Amino acid sequence: MKLWPPLAVLCSLLAVDLVWAAHSFENTAIVRTVELGGSLVHVTTTYAIKSLEAGSSRYTIALGRDEHQKTSWLEVRLKGQQAALPFERHGTHLDNEVYLYDVTLPKALATNGTANIVVETVQTHATYPWPQEAAQSEDQALKYESDLFVLSPYETSVQRTKLRSSTPSILSFTQPEEVSFATENPATKSGTTVTYGPYYNIPASASSDFIAAHQQHVTVQYNHGFPVLEVTKLKRAAEVSHWGANLNIQDEIILHNAGPRLKGHFSRLQHQTQSYYNRPAPHVLSWATLLLPAGISNVYYYDLIGNVSTSRLRTAPSPPKGLSQAALNNHFSTLEIRPRYPLMGGWNYSFTLGWDAPLGDSAVWDAKTGKYILGVPVMTLIPGAVVDEAEVKIVLPEGASDIEFFAPFPALSNTLSTHISYLDTTGRPAVTFEYKDLTDKHTGTIYITYKVPFLAHLKKPIAVGMAFFALFSLAMGWRRVDTRIHTKQKL
Repeated sequence: MKLWPPLAVLCSLLAVDLVWAAHSFENTAIVRTVELGGSLVHVTTTYAIKSLEAGSSRYTIALGRDEHQKTSWLEVRLKGQQAALPFERHGTHLDNEVYLYDVTLPKALATNGTANIVVETVQTHATYPWPQEAAQSEDQALKYESDLFVLSPYETSVQRTKLRSSTPSILSFTQPEEVSFATENPATKSGTTVTYGPYYNIPASASSDFIAAHQQHVTVQYNHGFPVLEVTKLKRAAEVSHWGANLNIQDEIILHNAGPRLKGHFSRLQHQTQSYYNRPAPHVLSWATLLLPAGISNVYYYDLIGNVSTSRLRTAPSPPKGLSQAALNNHFSTLEIRPRYPLMGGWNYSFTLGWDAPLGDSAVWDAKTGKYILGVPVMTLIPGAVVDEAEVKIVLPEGASDIEFFAPFPALSNTLSTHISYLDTTGRPAVTFEYKDLTDKHTGTIYITYKVPFLAHLKKPIAVGMAFFALFSLAMGWRRVDTRIHTKQKL
């Protein structure tokens, strides 16, 4: 008897699952809307599904290889509801052309039962400047590439894809050729929207055979009126002080303008003229808005040269206890930073931002477990920017033990280390999280629970007392030592 290798067994089981899944549902309609932007592209896909069997409760979503590589955030819910549906990675097709996710419905559908599933994704690094260079007075044009058909392991009656720009200046778009499922013009433009479809009677498309025979690549070129921002590196350090009842957060940020590179030389006179007439170039970053927590104080902002005074801060008071999460999300301080120089396409700007916050706004004491519960935001939100790499380090008080953490979304890695600073004896425990491609949907909070024994609270005052005692003893001893080389003798 011949034994199959494990990979072949897995692929065969996956193929059987796909065949079985294709008989569970059919898509009566698929509508995809792409909100064209800069570093972030928001995509909403609505599946109108019909159950072909009684008791069907697991619906499978398919993403193409390119779409999967660009997708940094994915959420599934029923239309008209806010609660997210659970989903899990199902696997890939035999040649890794299709990535599958199984969505669990709240309740099983009866035969011919219907539901509308909304899939929201955020794509990062999905656009690029075209042309790649632009002068100070020229517009900024971007290109976005996508697949023509939305893949699905089920048959689809009708499908449309809409690509919508924030401005009506859509410069060009691809006209697909020889589309088998189109009865009308396969692509049309109306104002700010390019529509591909409707396409009718599409067979199950989550297979390499369909991709090879029918899938096409489409491109849209459009003007974008805002700088394309990327945070290439974010390094956040949050230090907890129980003695000072304070939470200090410091961010080291490398900001990058991913728009078209500057053609020619930079003209300060031309930049000042454009600013005076309120016609700044769309690919020049003169200022940026950052959303900071409420109730903060002692905010500082400096770069490699020193303190940057060209900034405006509007602080909000600490939120009252008992507010809902939605209310807390709308309660924040605003910092408008103006870099030391205008940030042109392809340029970088490094700066450090930090502040203090009352510990009572971020930490509570749980009398039942005897633990502190601390919440630290993952990052500082810069609207419209993607964070390529992020490191979040949370430093707990010295002597903290029984440490547990709960991240709002999985990290690439998390490590527990020891952080040693001034007046420390054995060092403070620190938890470090590594992330990649964070979007405006990743503004969650990391929760950490820990215990601090009573004797651990006394480590720092004992260390300070011993340091002063040692210094005092050294001074007393120094006064009693004669360090002179020659002494005068009386005759």
